[in-house]
Parts: sequence; C-alpha cells; structure tokens
Amino acid sequence: MRAFSKILIANRGEIACRVIEAARKKGYRSVAVFSEADACARHVSLADEAVAIGPAPVSHSYLSVECIIDAAKRSGADAVHPGYGFLSENAHFAQACADAGLVFIGPSPEAIRAMGNKAAAKRRMIEAGVPCVPGYQGEAQDDATFTREADRIGFPIMVKAAAGGGGRGMRLVKEASALADALASARSEAKTAFGSGELILEKAVIEPRHVEIQIMADNHGHVIHLGERDCSVQRRHQKVLEEAPCPVASDALRAAMGAAAVKAAQSIGYSNAGTVEFLLDRDGKFYFLETNTRLQVEHPVTECVTGIDIVALQIDVAAGLPLPITQEQVALRGHAIEARLYAEDPANQFLPQTGSVLVWRPAQSEGVRIDHGVVEGTEVSPFYDPMLAKIIAQGTTRADARRKLIAALENTVLLGVTTNKSFLIDMLRHPVFAEGAATTAFIETNFSSEHLALSGDPLARSLAAALLVDASSTKGELKGWWSTGFALAPVKLSEGEKNHRLEVAQRGMHYTIKSEGQAREIEIIAHGRSEFRFIAEGIEGKGFYAIDGTRIHIDMNDRTHAFEDITYAPAAAKDANSDGLVRAPMSGRVIGINVKAGYTVEKGQTLAVLEAMKMEHQLKAAFAGTVSNVSVQTGEQVTARQVLLTLAKDGT
Repeated sequence: MRAFSKILIANRGEIACRVIEAARKKGYRSVAVFSEADACARHVSLADEAVAIGPAPVSHSYLSVECIIDAAKRSGADAVHPGYGFLSENAHFAQACADAGLVFIGPSPEAIRAMGNKAAAKRRMIEAGVPCVPGYQGEAQDDATFTREADRIGFPIMVKAAAGGGGRGMRLVKEASALADALASARSEAKTAFGSGELILEKAVIEPRHVEIQIMADNHGHVIHLGERDCSVQRRHQKVLEEAPCPVASDALRAAMGAAAVKAAQSIGYSNAGTVEFLLDRDGKFYFLETNTRLQVEHPVTECVTGIDIVALQIDVAAGLPLPITQEQVALRGHAIEARLYAEDPANQFLPQTGSVLVWRPAQSEGVRIDHGVVEGTEVSPFYDPMLAKIIAQGTTRADARRKLIAALENTVLLGVTTNKSFLIDMLRHPVFAEGAATTAFIETNFSSEHLALSGDPLARSLAAALLVDASSTKGELKGWWSTGFALAPVKLSEGEKNHRLEVAQRGMHYTIKSEGQAREIEIIAHGRSEFRFIAEGIEGKGFYAIDGTRIHIDMNDRTHAFEDITYAPAAAKDANSDGLVRAPMSGRVIGINVKAGYTVEKGQTLAVLEAMKMEHQLKAAFAGTVSNVSVQTGEQVTARQVLLTLAKDGT
C-alpha cells in the first residue's frame, strides 16, 4: 500500500457525506462527484472539491468507471472510497482504480470477485464448511435448469441476483407456476441494477431472523469481527430497521457466528471492511446467506455499540496500517437502533416518491445521530435510491434506545415529499418489535394494506384549511374582515382518494372551520416561515407546514399530512382508476412494453414495466379489455402521471 492525501468518494447522498466527514477528521482532503441531478446536493458542498461526472442516469454517471477514474485524475485524488451501492462491489472498478495508481479503500479485486458474487461465494463457503441454505448456485442459467433445481429444492424458494444486494433482483416464489415470471423479472432488475442477470436459487427459510456479522481485516493477516446486527425488519427484501446487538443472540451464538464470518474472510485473504450475512432460524441454527464486500448502510449501529469508527478504520487499513485492536478487545456496550427514512408512500404499496424537500429539520438530542444528504431544496429524483436519511439512537438498554429513536423520529421534520416516517414510528411502537421478537415476516404479518391505508385527521385538515386561507388573505389588522363582517371562505381539500369540503370563517388569527356538520375553533398563536403554534379545544399544540403551489404539507403529532387545494380545480370527468388511461405512477424510464394496440388483455395483466429509483414497477390492467393506444416506447423517460397506454373496456 502507499500513502495518499486526497480521497474521491465515488458515491452520493448520506454515505458520501459520511465518508467526507470521516476523511476530514483524519486530515484528508475530499473530492465529491455529482451528476447533473445532484449539482446542488449536500455532499457536493460538504467536500473540499467536486467534479461533475455526467447526466442523471446512473449508467452515465455514478456507474461509469471511466467517468469516476477521469474525475480522480482531474482532481488529483490519489485514493477512492466507493461507499455502498453503485460500484462498491464491482471488481472491475477496484482493478481500474489500481491500474490508474489509485488506492481503493475496500477489499482487493480478487476478494470482490470471490465473495461479491453470491453463487461463487456460496460455493466457496460450502467448501470451507460454513453452514449454507440449500439451493442452486450453478453456472447453467437456462429456465429448464432452474425449473429442475427448484423441484429438487422444494417450494417455497428464493430467486436471487448473484451479483448484488439490497433486495434488487430478489423474488419469493411459492409455487412452480410462478417461477418463470419470477426468473424473468429478477433477471431484468438484476441486469439494470448490477449489470449482470446471473441468478441463484435458495430454499426459503420461513420467518427467520436476518443477522449479519461486521468484519474488519488488515493487510497483515489480522481479521476480527465487531459483533452482530439484527436486520430482520424488511419490506421488499430491503432493510428498514436495524439494531445491534441482536435481541436473541447469546454469547455462544455470537462467538459461533463471528468465528464463521472470520473463517470466511480468512479463506480468501480478505482485507478492509465487509459483512457476512446469515439467516437465523427458530431453533437457533444459522446459515450463510451472502457476503457484502463493502461498507453496509447499517454500519452506524455497530459503531455506536463498539465505539469504533468503521470508516476511519477503512481508511487506515487502506493506508497499510495494522488493525489497532484484537478480537479480545472488542466489547459491545449498550444498544443502538437505526431507522431508514425513505421517500416512499406506505399507503400506496411503498411506492417511491419524488419531489422537492421544502422543510428539513433533523432532530437534535442526546444519544441520537442522523446521517443524511438532505438540504432544503433537495430534489428527490427518480434516478436514485429513495433513502433520504438514517436516524440512529443509542441507549444503555434496548428499551432506552427504542424510546429515544421514537422521539427522534417524532422531532424530525421533512416536508414536500411523502416519507415512511409515521410507519417507522408505528413499527417501533409495535409490541412484537418492542419485545425483540421481529423476524423477516414482521411487516407482512403485522401491517396489512388496510393498516397502512391513509387515515384522515380532522384537526390536521382544519389547520390546513386555516393556513391556506391565511396565506391567501389580506395582511394586517383587517385580516379576515369584509364590509359585511366575517370573511367566509369555502375550501375543498383532496387527501389521497378522498375530497373534503370545508368552510372557514376568519377574524385575525381566529378561525372557525365547519366540515361534515361540525364546527371547530382554532387560534394560530405563533406563525413563522414553516412552524406554527395553535390552540384547539383548549389544548396548545405545534406543527410545521409548507405550501407548494396548491399543495400544503403539515407535520404534527408525529404524523405528516399532504393536502391538495382543489377549491378552484375543475371536476374530474371520470374516475382515474376506470378511465382506461394507464399512467406512470412516478417519473422514470420505460424498460418494457408488453402489449401493442389491438391486444386483448385480462385484468391484472402486466402491460408495461417502469424503472425508477433503482426498482422495477409493473403497471397492470385495471380491467379486461383491448389496448387502443400505446403512447410511449421502450427506453423513453416519462414523468409522473404521464399517460403510457389506453385501454378500452370490453363492449365499449
């Protein structure tokens, strides 16, 4: 290894900010890279220097090895930290850095090749005697082979992308009839996300815990583990809540899993940070799942309970320094839990969301850490992962950490884009999670679509109407007065699929709001740019709000609400769900059109596939009918609500 002084971070968002801060603390200069969509991003302003690397699509910017290497050369950087995602587990990129004379802050290209591919890694672990889930990880990739192997393994099975993680290219298949579609969609998504459509099969372990071991290795043959993390709370196979240590891990289990992880690393001469993931079944048996040859999103919880800065340690190891601690010196103290704040709508099947961040107020309290890449004005685009921030709480006990995290989420405000904040709070409050009993089936078992459906709040609705009337009314002493007395303002608000009619009477900052036969008295007692205080029914409360055109966002009582002011909007001619217009649910790229004009389709049939925020979204027919028009082509970039296809109902 050789000395270096300037680190280029080949990533974006919160992880780029995290690495920049660690580099600065250790006395290194930092270089950020950014696409056209990220020109005003936080990581760009936080770094010492920044280099533009291309247009928004990742294939032309963050996934372009040539662009990243060129940016390093132009900026004079002599080391590269890949963060996670993008090129972090790309052996070609690691080799390209070495060939360009750059220090790659991560494992060697050989280690990435050996462990970064799930199929190759699993074959190696079987040879090394590490317990593995039964499955198929062979080179033959034809459907006939997969069908035969699936029958041998037995359903249910998991179809997985061999070249990546994060839930992309992963499908649960419960019966043989669904295998062909699962293989096709997993291949397509894996190819888009990782550049490889290689797949493996694994027996589905029913309701396991997902437990992983953090490893660190230097270039002098020393390998240690930093304990385990429980990452069982997932949706779409993507982690949502993570904690350290695992609530059910005994010292003996920790030692056994840790020894297996260290053995896995030693078998390939691994160096730098990595994670060995296991499934833990109900009987306490664990099975190798995969190795992530990079830093993990959830690394902060391990840092909290060990007191070790993993990113700083990565930099030291890359510089050739030996690990400063032995296995015996690693001690876990207290408990830490992390929540991932996503731009997504839990009430709409967790559909990723886009838009502009109008208000951002991260919580600040003892024992709370927030890793983020957000500034007010940040545009959440369809091109990247929808994770906005990680909120981490540390306590002396698990109950202490959970309580602090709930409070931190309640006091964190992000308005302008729909997020999963309220859902995170609901999960943390759930008795199953509180008891430490959550498995990978936690969300599916305890949060039905009915539970996640948007529920109205009459007080929030009344406050939205009052704030909208206030924003549009005259300022000064006569606010709310007409020559004939009180100003009466009709307001019509849309919330999800529901419309609400209200009538607002205003006198100064006193409001009477009538809706659905009931009247509510509200007084706004303090009013700033985005924060307000009010009195309703004798109780004083506070909240945050933002108005963006005809849309108003409110955060209060640990819930966020978004209303559309449709007071003066023309009435919709038809129900959007039955008018035959198939619209894009969000901005993205059309990667598949399965029909043509004149095709007859069944209800629920997939008509097109949209790729957005690194995920594929299948657009299905709302009813049986005939395709009368296809308005877009494969590869076309589309905007939210754009009409893609038109269906005509049978008999019309």
